[in-house]
Amino acid sequence: MGILESARPAIVICTRDRARATAFYSKALGLVLAHEDKFGAMFNTGGVTLRMSFVADFTAHEHTILGFSVPDVKAAVAALREKGITFNTYPGFNQDELGILTLPGGVGRVAWFKDPDGNVLSVTDT
Repeated sequence: MGILESARPAIVICTRDRARATAFYSKALGLVLAHEDKFGAMFNTGGVTLRMSFVADFTAHEHTILGFSVPDVKAAVAALREKGITFNTYPGFNQDELGILTLPGGVGRVAWFKDPDGNVLSVTDT
């Protein structure tokens, strides 16, 4: 067995604004805040720890840093839109009116959105 084979992963996301990010992940996305201290906040999601690290001089990446597997992307997009979340559209991706891309061969669907710091997140039902 490999050294980390049975280890539970933790995801680390950076933010510039602690209060704004904590509100977004807890209220808009509905994640449960498990712990908060002067360095960050931790949320539990699907058995994986999501840690928000507060970094004053942070620049978000342009690619997806965190994806959520959901049973139905269309339902998830509708629920997130009700919370005020806007979905990204990308040239050449042939997304539908909700911003959902059906993957080649119909193997799944995905939609992308950003958190308040510009981190790209996704929902997928692959």
